[in-house]
Formats: sequence, C-alpha cells, structure tokens
Amino acid sequence: MTSSTGNAPAAEIFKAYDIRGIVDRTLTTDAVRAIGHALGSEAVERGQRAIAVGRDGRLSGPALAGALADGIRAAGVDVINIGCVPTPVTYFAAYQLGTDSCVSVTGSHNPPDYNGLKMVLGGATLFGDQILALRQRIVEGRLTHGSGGLSSANVQDAYLERIVGDVHLARPMKVVIDCGNGVAGGVAPALFRRLGCELVELFCEVDGTFPNHHPDPSKPENLLDVVRALRETDAELGLAFDGDGDRLGVVTRDGEIIYPDRQLMLFAADVLTRVPGGEIIYDVKCTRNLAGWIAARGGRPTMWNTGHALVKAKLKETGAPLAGEMSGHMFFRERWYGFDDGLYAGARLLEILSRAADGNSVLKALPDAVSTPELNIRMNEGEPFELVRRLKERPSFTDARELITLDGVRVEYADGFGLARPSNTTPVVVLRFEADDAAALARIQADFRRAIESVWPGVELPY
Repeated sequence: MTSSTGNAPAAEIFKAYDIRGIVDRTLTTDAVRAIGHALGSEAVERGQRAIAVGRDGRLSGPALAGALADGIRAAGVDVINIGCVPTPVTYFAAYQLGTDSCVSVTGSHNPPDYNGLKMVLGGATLFGDQILALRQRIVEGRLTHGSGGLSSANVQDAYLERIVGDVHLARPMKVVIDCGNGVAGGVAPALFRRLGCELVELFCEVDGTFPNHHPDPSKPENLLDVVRALRETDAELGLAFDGDGDRLGVVTRDGEIIYPDRQLMLFAADVLTRVPGGEIIYDVKCTRNLAGWIAARGGRPTMWNTGHALVKAKLKETGAPLAGEMSGHMFFRERWYGFDDGLYAGARLLEILSRAADGNSVLKALPDAVSTPELNIRMNEGEPFELVRRLKERPSFTDARELITLDGVRVEYADGFGLARPSNTTPVVVLRFEADDAAALARIQADFRRAIESVWPGVELPY
C-alpha cells in the first residue's frame, strides 16, 4: 500500500449503480486510470486475480478501456480484454473465463459524450457505498502496486453458443430488431438468425454517435422506427435494445408497446412451470397487476428497490429464479446467470411466443391498466430526497389503502397506485401512476398533487 493521493476524480461521477460522467470533462483517462488502480486494489483485498474488461461502441471506449486496464494492472491484477461487446457479454465473460470479476466501459443509454463503468468483483455488482469507497481509496492512497498481465479473449462465440444451446423456438419467426446503433448491433443479428428468425434489421451498425435515434427503448419516441417497420413489413414482433444491450423493448405487430412489467408477467408464468413456488422479484415502479398474477401461478411476489445492482443483490440473497425492472432490465437465474441481459431476454420471449400460432395474441392478452410513463420533477441536487422524506413523515393522501416506503413512497389505492421516489442517478423525483380507468388515474394524480404541494409549496409538477 502507498499513501500518496494524487488528484482524486470528480466526486459527481460516482453514482449509485455505476461510475458515469462526461468524457474529457468529469470522466477523463486520468480519472479512469486512477479508478482502475483503486478497483484493482479492492480486487486484491478480495482475493481476485484477474478482471475481464469489455466496452460498448462509444468513440471514447478504446482510450478509456486502455486507461482502466493500465490502472488495474498497476495494482498487480491481470486484465483480459474482451473488446467491443454488449455489457451482458462482459458479465458472461466473468463466468466463461473464470475471473468472477469484470468491468463494462459503457455509457449505457446516455448521450454520446458520456461514458462510464459497470463493475463486478467476485460475482457481486458494486453499488452505493462500495462505489464511493473506490474514490476514498484514491484520496487516502490505499493502493496496492504490482504489474498485472494483459491478454485478450473472444467470448462472443461462446456466449452465442450458450444461448443457442439453451433457447429453442417452436417455429420460425420474422422479427424487427432495432439496436439504435448501440453495441448490441454486433451480436443481435447473429443471435436471432441462429435461433431461426428472419430479421428486419434497423440501425445494427455500431456507431457511437447514435445518428438515428437515442438507444433507450424505455422512451416511446425511440420505438417509432420499430412501429413503422412493423407496419411496412410482415414481421410479427419488434425488439429494441439499449446502448449497451442489457435492456429490452418490445412492440406488437399493431404498434403497442409491451412495457417490461407486462413482459415480466409472461416470463414469470413460464419460469413458474419449471420452478413451482419460485420467488419473483420486481421493482416499486411495476404494475400492481404483477403480485396477483404471480401468486395465481403459485409464485411468491416480492417488491424491491429500483436499481439493477440492488435487484441483482436481492436475487443473489434470495436465490429467486427471476426478477425484472420497469426500466427493462430482466434477470434470469433459471437457465441463466442472474445478470441483466436484453439479448437473452429477447430470446426467451421469442421462445415463449413461438409456441403460439400468433405470438401477438399472447402479448395482448396480458393484464393491462391505464398508466403514465415515468414523470420527473426536476429539482436541485439533494432536494428530491428531502421532498420524499417530507412525504413519508407527513403523508396526506386520501383513501390510501397502504403506504409502501421501501423505495420512496408508493401509495396503494383500491383502484390504482401512485409512486414518488428520488432518483439515485439524477436530481429528479420520479413519479408513476396506474389505475383501473382514466377517472381513477386523474383522481390519484390529483391526490398526489395535493400531498406534494403541501410539503413543497410552489413545486412544478410534470402533469
């Protein structure tokens, strides 16, 4: 260990679930090299000897991945470079190469000038205080020193083989896939063709400038090209992937978006046929239809905090076979490894739908409700947590059946729910509403307006 501090990276890039910042401003090669050294030092303490490093298709990826590798090796830990691959392929590499540790250099669905790091050590995703502790290591100079080795490996072929050996379609399907010029474009076409699909490809050329649309399938406007392609071709379904390939968007033939909480219903029904009584985990933003759906099929529904790292930790703790988030992260432990993987989720979806003559009818039959997308109250740093704290302390909701304060405030009514939670990544309060009909939705939103304005007068609401 040494005690020389050097310049610590900007505190603002150390987020709840990952490290993320603007390239050459807050996220520099020097910062990433220092973080690599801290991460390598933490790996040494945890008995980890090697870390697999992959990167997405952003233009800054090669330089940042190189700096990260330099830092890790300076701590005396080996680096295995797996190149430009989706984040789930990097996660897969930790199993395939036996490292148990990996880093994906990715900006996920952020704008092109962003990049970041998603980190796994010893099979556990780093989050929260564990990420903040990396910066503290740098500040205090608690760094090990050595000269780790550098090698390269191709795990993409093994990844494809593993999925194609596991997932089997009952019939051929014609599918639109939209990769949004993200890194999934280097893998998705080969995967779905090998599964027996005929493809209509949209924006599968990896281009870190994202020239066509933003690679975030959780936003309806980013699915318009899929809707158009379904209208103009005879494809029966549309799949869209985010910038680093760990999230999935689904569109029916007639242009309806099947949001991830409804996708999770389908996955849960399937998994519970093979894991009777299994626990299914979902985050606080998901539909209230999920709990009853899971219970009716013999499963045990568990609501949990939002955040891919938090859900993965809960999955590991409980041994649950399946989890999902409203944002589009799906975690299969049954037949898979428990990490979030949009490509694998897409394959499992097609496997289920291929058993029906018309897969769209299966999707359309899933219970639905009137709901809003995520709505954001934009505030100053720190204010979202204070607003939600006040809501918890002085709740003034009318006709509330239950207050769930697991992650923010979720209010259950007889005919719907409302949610207010502080984002862990940006200074906003995230709102979401669902109800049996439009009148109930309007009433619940009005109730939240009263409650929020009573604890934060003058707040500007997004509805």
